[in-house]
Amino acid sequence: MVTVARKRNQRREAIIDAARQVFFESGYTATTMSRIAARLGGAKGALYNYFGNKEELFEAMVRDFCTCWADRMVGAIREGCPTESLTAFAEQYLAPLCSEQGVKLVRELAVESHRNPQLSRIFYAFGPVRGREGLASYLEACNARGRINASDCALAADEFLALCRGSRYLERLLNLTCPPTAAEIRAQAAQAAGTFMRMYGAGGADLAVDR
Repeated sequence: MVTVARKRNQRREAIIDAARQVFFESGYTATTMSRIAARLGGAKGALYNYFGNKEELFEAMVRDFCTCWADRMVGAIREGCPTESLTAFAEQYLAPLCSEQGVKLVRELAVESHRNPQLSRIFYAFGPVRGREGLASYLEACNARGRINASDCALAADEFLALCRGSRYLERLLNLTCPPTAAEIRAQAAQAAGTFMRMYGAGGADLAVDR
């Protein structure tokens, strides 16, 4: 049996999904609660049972995107070969970041950050910061096991993320390139992981696998 709480959560997710479509199609400024309600197929008043205004709805969408993003990044890390884990992490980092939705979201936040910097803070805290902290914790564990040699794992995490982005991410933000294919993302992730391990790998530790 579907509980009232579950129905409410499902309705809330449906509202966020409809809002995401309208925000990405029209931009934050042109989006209205009426347009979101029309996309959802209901009355505008029903939206206010879940969100007080457009800003709250946009904030919920940002949280939802970033939470899923960070969970996938951290969830990609496995025991075993650091190069494989870093490659998997990088793929989960790059795929949403370079996607149409990810690029459009960052562009919208850049515009809205002057009026409402809180939205950018939410994005940064729930997405990039959570992912970076998870990566730094993993690198600290690798460091303790002698698999890498890094005096500052937080800095090493930042450096790895910079290697992942390379120059292509800026080109995506500026609409100079098309979204990368899965194969291109995989190749870029593998290159970043290989470069990182050449910088920080402790001997042949990157090839070791836990049993």
